[in-house]
Amino acid sequence: VMAQNGIIENGQTEGERAALPQPERVTEVRYTKIFINNEWYNSVSGKRFATYNPATGVKICDVEEADRTLETMDTGKPFLHSFFIDLDGSIKTLRYYAGWADKIHGKTMPVDDNFMCFTKHEPIGVCGAIIPWNFPLLMFVWKIAPALCCGNTVIVKPAEQTPLTALHMGSLIKECGFPPGVVNILPGFGPTAGAAISSHMDIDKVAFTGSTEVGKLIKEAAARSNLKRVTLELGGKNPCIVLADADLQLAVEEVQRGAFFNQGQCCTAAARVFVEEPVYEEFVRRSVESAKKVAVGDPMDPRMSHGPQIDQRQVDKILDLIEAGKREGAKLECGGCAVEDRGLFVQPTVFSGVRDHMRIATEEIFGPVQCIFSFKSQEEAIDRANRTQYGLAAAVFTRDMDRALSISSALQAGTVWVNCYNALHVQAPFGGYKMSGNGRELGEYALAEYSEVKAVTIRLTEKP
Repeated sequence: VMAQNGIIENGQTEGERAALPQPERVTEVRYTKIFINNEWYNSVSGKRFATYNPATGVKICDVEEADRTLETMDTGKPFLHSFFIDLDGSIKTLRYYAGWADKIHGKTMPVDDNFMCFTKHEPIGVCGAIIPWNFPLLMFVWKIAPALCCGNTVIVKPAEQTPLTALHMGSLIKECGFPPGVVNILPGFGPTAGAAISSHMDIDKVAFTGSTEVGKLIKEAAARSNLKRVTLELGGKNPCIVLADADLQLAVEEVQRGAFFNQGQCCTAAARVFVEEPVYEEFVRRSVESAKKVAVGDPMDPRMSHGPQIDQRQVDKILDLIEAGKREGAKLECGGCAVEDRGLFVQPTVFSGVRDHMRIATEEIFGPVQCIFSFKSQEEAIDRANRTQYGLAAAVFTRDMDRALSISSALQAGTVWVNCYNALHVQAPFGGYKMSGNGRELGEYALAEYSEVKAVTIRLTEKP
């Protein structure tokens, strides 16, 4: 029933569908206020903002607005993706960092003369976490788990259109006995709450996942205030290189899942697919055939693998870039428009004949648009793949592991997948080169982002 990356395959039997977890059609929303010191508060301003279901446009509830907050965004991913990917990944992350909590230690170093020297790791202090709309649960956990593991306190600002997951997590945090003030949740907007976290003199570190433009503002605010430490996970225009000797069907499936996963609303989206000329036409044909089979519809329906986009503004941006691709000479193979009879849905779209200068080849689309290029030589593919301001992720498809290792070394990206895509593991670090951000999340590497290293040197009365 499940594909390799946890994406739901179409065409299940009735028995297989019945075995899948089913969403509750009516869910009571209980947590709509600000969570500070393990208590729920109304905002000082008394303002509230609405949270909407992106699939239907129906208002879910009003949420208390904190004085300071981040920009509007929303999610609408299929239920089974949330269940098998986001929830499962969050549980694994929490368990992983719970295991690290009593294993963070320093080193003892030999030094000159009658001295001994050792290091110890200490908490940074108060950590701000500004999380995006596209993975509200997973990003909440990615931020708080290593921060708490290292002994810090956290202030989380969820995206304003997706605050409910974070607020519910607040209730669970209180229920499991966390002391007051360890985790605080402030739903709101970026120019107010997000800006306050970035510039507050009593916040020692800020971690942000979102756009490169906002990441620059956060880093500037952090520098102008108390030079707080900053971790940024930003945008990407991620290349995939498919060599002629690759398992072509595997490459088609993995790359397209990478392009359409979460409706393309993913920083690691497989945005640029470079296919070697001998297999280019066949790769395009199979990709179009696959895209036309994607089940688009109500994300609460387990049969659907493709839900709505964030909001109307994002739909308009995606459609504008699709039109730009057509005007600039790319061939629209399928899709290319909104689904007229329902909410904020965009058809899975495939372009072939894409050139490096086109807008769809250079701008982050954040929508279900697959762009396919052709190349003649390995050197050409590497050069074009690296010709971007971003460096978050990349992939290589080939049966030749020598070539795979050579290409992976040459690609300017924080993560490189070989014969797979979006294969993220909590044990492995995640982060980008260039304008895709700085610092690393996940794995042991993330611990360094949430701790200070102190060297202690002691004079000895006698030589050892």
